[in-house]
Amino acid sequence: MKPILQLALDFVNLKRALKVAEEAMRGGVDWLEAGTPLIKSEGLDAVRELRKRFPKATIVADMKTMDVGRIETEAAAKAGADVVCVLACASDSTIRECVEAGKNYGVRIEADLLEISEDRIERRAREVEELGVDYIGVHVAIDEQMKGKDAFSRLRKVAKAVNIPIACAGGINSETAPQAVKAGAHIVVVGGAINKAKDPALAARRIRKAISSGKGIETKLFKRVSAENVYKFLKEVSTSNISDAMHRTGAMNGIYPISQGLKMAGPALTVRTYPGDWAKTVEAVDRAEKGHVIVIDAGGVGPAVWGELATHGAIQRKLAGVVIDGATRDTPEIRKSRFPVFSKLVTPAAGEPKGFGEIGVPVMVGGISVKTGDWVVGDDDGVVCISKDKVTEITNRAMAILEQENRLREEIDRGSTLGKVIELLKWEKR
Repeated sequence: MKPILQLALDFVNLKRALKVAEEAMRGGVDWLEAGTPLIKSEGLDAVRELRKRFPKATIVADMKTMDVGRIETEAAAKAGADVVCVLACASDSTIRECVEAGKNYGVRIEADLLEISEDRIERRAREVEELGVDYIGVHVAIDEQMKGKDAFSRLRKVAKAVNIPIACAGGINSETAPQAVKAGAHIVVVGGAINKAKDPALAARRIRKAISSGKGIETKLFKRVSAENVYKFLKEVSTSNISDAMHRTGAMNGIYPISQGLKMAGPALTVRTYPGDWAKTVEAVDRAEKGHVIVIDAGGVGPAVWGELATHGAIQRKLAGVVIDGATRDTPEIRKSRFPVFSKLVTPAAGEPKGFGEIGVPVMVGGISVKTGDWVVGDDDGVVCISKDKVTEITNRAMAILEQENRLREEIDRGSTLGKVIELLKWEKR
């Protein structure tokens, strides 16, 4: 069968979903999916409205059914769905109920293998095929995508195991859509790469072209970050994006840039020193490796433990920057150097090199615990710290927020306001 391009409308606002759907259909989308967030926030009225607006389109209701298969399938079918999704991890009884209800109401059933373990995925795919579903869905959850996982290894296994069409979802964009088809997908499910695009019609057109030609089309956004390229993408996002990705945490209180317009990102080398004792901070410059950020806990007070000469040495060592919970001086010279320095205080008074303190130990900077190897990012808004074991996930989430803001900005530019676009009053806590 010719590959199908399906758009997953994973919105919580129906009006925004419909706008994107209208544009994306002009760009070549075949099927429209009422995503689970949309169904949960707007109910099956989302399916009804999609059917009304797009009477000839195939409408997928991503119900993620786990129980009461007959009731949920019937409800989705009566709302106007052509395809209803049940989770493959549901009981066989629930899946049979979906299949039987589907036959009764003229809808097709897709079994989504979401969260089926790697060692069970082929067996479960065969089992749900035998239960009579029409499609298999190979899906990596968004929260798993944020950790850098993709669906293609699972897709290849399932493609060898079953004979019914397979839908593949999980962070697919114009670069990876042809890979999905080559790995065995008959239905390519795309979400953010269209939903968050400034021009959904153009985005859909590019993905359709990539699928048809079998050649990926490069994209700057809408891709998942791996551990090997977090630096590149951390330089793209803001500290505000990162803090949002961390549920509004991670920001160092009271730490500000000495120079505006600079961006810093890199793994931390930590220093704990006594107020005014700059010996260990200078030693850390010699110990740090290229790209490191020196993070100094000096108790949040003066005298200065950092200045122009230490900055000059850090530049020679090709360090990424320095963060000081304490004081720095020589700020005119530091600004001229264009080296990223973030500090709590500025003072002309220098301390003395007494040699107290430690390098590489956990420190508390701006109220945030920092360990050597954690990632530190700074810009005009301040500094955030990301735990080293979560840096891939948080970078992906920050990129997703950046992409979402790009789309919101575009909608505002078309004559709206932020409050209207996100329907703020509707979503205020009651």
